[in-house]
Amino acid sequence: MRASGGEAKALGMSEPVRPRRNFYGRLKGKALKKSQKTYLDEDLEALSPGPVSWEANPERHPLDLGARFGDRPVWLEIGFGGGEHLVHQATRNPQVGIIGCEPYINGVAMLLGKIRRAGVDNLAVHPGDARDLFDVLPEATVQRAFLLYPDPWPKARHHRRRFVTPEHLEPLSRVMATGAILRIATDIEDYVRQTLEEVPRHGFEWLAEGPRDWRTPWDDWLSTRYEQKALREGRRPHYLTFRRT
Repeated sequence: MRASGGEAKALGMSEPVRPRRNFYGRLKGKALKKSQKTYLDEDLEALSPGPVSWEANPERHPLDLGARFGDRPVWLEIGFGGGEHLVHQATRNPQVGIIGCEPYINGVAMLLGKIRRAGVDNLAVHPGDARDLFDVLPEATVQRAFLLYPDPWPKARHHRRRFVTPEHLEPLSRVMATGAILRIATDIEDYVRQTLEEVPRHGFEWLAEGPRDWRTPWDDWLSTRYEQKALREGRRPHYLTFRRT
């Protein structure tokens, strides 16, 4: 159990220091619709996985996922976009608790509308940086994680901004259980290259045995609007499956 701030000082322990983290993606787009503002005002707080922000949890106490999901296994989607895949998985798997993480507030508002229409009750939403969520997720608790069409950052000088870098993969590996599955979908060939180089260095093994395994969507896959755009523009999706070792 972690000591409180006062206890830490009394014991000569150092308190958690907020790391300096650059964020390069979009946080907000065009003006929100009135209905979307209503979703944010009325629904978002109740869907929180717990105190994630540094302001709400400066001592970085681990989240109580049992209070949120009971004894359900926990899945995680990192960067859920408009939320269609997240709601799809929640609907198909009511026995699972799923946390969606997305800093783009327009996407969060879109998701909240989909949750209302679908009536699912096994979702939690973190509207912010995944790294802050990793700070407070208990170790080895995530049974499945999804990274679907992440920001490609195509210029070589921006490749360090991609998710598949040690800054993200090290804490992701920490919170995933042994045997947990990580799914990554992308239409950018160089992102595939970097993924296959970096992800196995952080405690994951690639499960593909042949080309069909990365060219064929998963059985429970829902094609997202990002994938449809890639297909229209002639880019081939890749479906990469890893297991936490």
